[in-house]
This record gives sequence, structure tokens and C-alpha cells, in this order.
Amino acid sequence: MIDTTKIKNQFNSDAKAYDSKRRIFIPCFDDYYINTTKFIASIIKEPSNVLDLGAGTGLLTSFWYKGFPNAHYVLDDISVEMLNMAKERFDDATNFDYVTDNYNEALPKGDFDVIISALSIHHLDDAEKQSLFNKIFHKLPKGGVFVNYDMFNSDTKEMTEKYNQYWENSVLNSQLPISDIEHWQKGRSIDRECSVNEEIAMLKSAGFENVNCLYSNLKFGVVMAKK
Repeated sequence: MIDTTKIKNQFNSDAKAYDSKRRIFIPCFDDYYINTTKFIASIIKEPSNVLDLGAGTGLLTSFWYKGFPNAHYVLDDISVEMLNMAKERFDDATNFDYVTDNYNEALPKGDFDVIISALSIHHLDDAEKQSLFNKIFHKLPKGGVFVNYDMFNSDTKEMTEKYNQYWENSVLNSQLPISDIEHWQKGRSIDRECSVNEEIAMLKSAGFENVNCLYSNLKFGVVMAKK
């Protein structure tokens, strides 16, 4: 079961420096965040209301906002400090609301035609993931879209170990201070990744019929499900 206190403390302490290190921790940053979002924006109907689960500093929402500046956005996160950074990011925008809670317990009130998330749901165990996907399915209208940008295992233990080792070596060989690396390693203890195929099966079990992996690069993948 998810340790919400541990996660909250981890991300409260990460808040101020979170964005500046994303390209080190996510070597495929541009394809993962920017190009995949551009592709999604080209194939879906313009949303009216977008919910970002585990929104953090609003990094993912910032790329959706570029594609859909007229949508209304609700950013949901367990960390007050992370959301404070998001509020600074979108300080001049009037079409944003912020919710501090644990989305694993209940989704925010309101109607949403798109729900997105980045690097958050992998903290849940498989039973919690399935429960969340069930809630997301029932929250969306017919034609609604859920997109999860996340970290994943391979389908085999052997390849998962190779994924992890390759990624960890790239971080260890970066120019990050040892204190940052140790903090990242501590954060890895709360990760509960599944594989892309396991997540697709969970989403189909929740009721989604049209589920696709739009992007995959070792640990990082983007899965879209349409109701």
C-alpha cells in the first residue's frame, strides 16, 4: 500500500529543484514530454476541462497548455510545495485551479474530458493502480481520454534489471552532486512500477477498449486510453 506521508515528504523536499533536473533524470525528455504531447494534441478533440493527477510543479500541464490554452486545468497533488511552484508557473493564467489531496482516495470534484498524469502513478501498487483506473474510467465521459506518462518495467525480470541499471548508470555518470543522487536513490524506494503491457491490461479491465502505448524508451513510456 502507498505510503502517502513518505511520498509527500519526498516531493515537498524536491519542489524547488524539481524541474531543473528533469533532463538528467529523463534522458528522452523532449520525445517523452513535448513531442508525444504534440502528437496527442493532433489526434484528440480539443478538451474543455483537463485534470492533471500528481501534477507536481505543473511541468506536464505546461506542455498541454501550449496545445490547448483555452481549456480549464485542475492540478491535483499531495504536495503543497509542489503545487506552490505550479501556481508560480501559471501565475498569469486565470483558467487554473489547484487541489491538494491524495487522488488515490478520491478524484477531485468536477467534470473532465481529459485526465493526464506524469511520473506519479508508478508509486501505487498494482491493486491501487487498478482501483485508480476504475475511478478514472467512471469519471470520464464517452470519448474521454486518459494519458499516463510514467516509468515502467519490462515484461521480464532480466530486462527490467537491465533497464534499471542502464538508467541508474546514466544518472550516476551525470554532473549531479552526490547529495542529489542520494536523494534520488532514496526516492526510488517508493517506486512500484509495472510493465506497459500490465498497465494496458489494467486499463482494459477498468473498461477502456481503445488503449495504446504511444511512446516507449526503456524505463519511460506514455500510454493513452480512450473511453
